[in-house]
Amino acid sequence: MLPPAAAEPDPPPFRRVQGREDARVLVICDHASAAIPARYADLGLCGETRWAHVVWDIGAAAVALGLAERLGCPAVLSGVSRLVIDCNRKPGDPASIPVSSCGVPVPGNAGLSDAEADARAEAWFWPYHREIGAAIGRLRRNAAAPAIVSVHSFTPVMRGYRRPWHVGVLWNRDPRMAMPAIERLSDRSGMVVGDNQPYSGREINYSLDTHAGSAGLPHVSFEIRQDLLADAEGIGTWAGLLADTLTAVLADPRLHRAEVY
Repeated sequence: MLPPAAAEPDPPPFRRVQGREDARVLVICDHASAAIPARYADLGLCGETRWAHVVWDIGAAAVALGLAERLGCPAVLSGVSRLVIDCNRKPGDPASIPVSSCGVPVPGNAGLSDAEADARAEAWFWPYHREIGAAIGRLRRNAAAPAIVSVHSFTPVMRGYRRPWHVGVLWNRDPRMAMPAIERLSDRSGMVVGDNQPYSGREINYSLDTHAGSAGLPHVSFEIRQDLLADAEGIGTWAGLLADTLTAVLADPRLHRAEVY
């Protein structure tokens, strides 16, 4: 008689990458993982949907890791699918644990109790954000006003509309990193850069608003079109492109000071 199978462990709430102690920037990735705890039975998703964009930001984690490596800085990446709980939405927001995403029903989130929603936040959301706060604290002890960079990806087509942008630069009130990043990226031949496109940082910006905007730290979010991240070459190209762009932006000595907008 075979022994009972051991319960599969839950995915960790985050992945931490060490960087130089004197680094002046932190990379974060809110939708880095497609992991869904086994006890949730894939939330009722099946087939291609299980690994589609509704589950995670395809390619974003690899770009974030490559970017952190090139900049020599720390990184914090989420450890669970955004359908379990979205680390870039405030708990309690209907989009925090969605019953439907981009028209795709998520049966495992239907009729969720308050206790289960709170348990998911305690297991994955809050530990991820506590780690971001701790990482910022470590950087601030060694350098003034570190910058925070968030990496996301987006689908080439949404509701039948083919999105023209290669990359979007998202920001809310603080333009210090976004404006020079848009300018530098737009200088590249053939590059179509979205200013708060295809999403607006004034509407969806929980992580950066919470950890950077409220503290006056410089920050920016990048959205990269997923078809450009289809293989290792594309991922490496974009990690290098963002690293080159940010190296120039971060070199401005006026950037590294706390300023609340």
